[in-house]
Amino acid sequence: MLTIIDLETPPGDALVDFTAQAQAVVAASGLESGLCALVVPHTTAGLTINSALDAATPEDIIAELRRIVPTRVDFAHQYDTPADAAGHIKAALVGQSLVLPIAAGSLLLGGSQSLLFCEFDGPRSRQVQVKVIGG
Repeated sequence: MLTIIDLETPPGDALVDFTAQAQAVVAASGLESGLCALVVPHTTAGLTINSALDAATPEDIIAELRRIVPTRVDFAHQYDTPADAAGHIKAALVGQSLVLPIAAGSLLLGGSQSLLFCEFDGPRSRQVQVKVIGG
């Protein structure tokens, strides 16, 4: 069964910790062992695993992505705004999916690892699609 996690993101670029929501989906599935697939159905957003323990880590990641892909007006793609074009490139660099193992009914993450939704064109109403697979 596919489960949807709904997120409201802030303006601009941001990393939103959704670890607790994903862990809750896994717990509700009752599955003790398997895989959890997470997918973002948006072209200006992505998913990553990193530390959310230090508030500066997400800030540093966002700052570096902005440095690598600055918002500018000379993108060939001008569908919506220059920020939209930059968001597409940032999302392509980060990626839109993760697959994680499940053991003892929980996502296997390191002690300081968190699941982070990467918003590159906020504010938006966003979704993460979650599929828990037994095995």
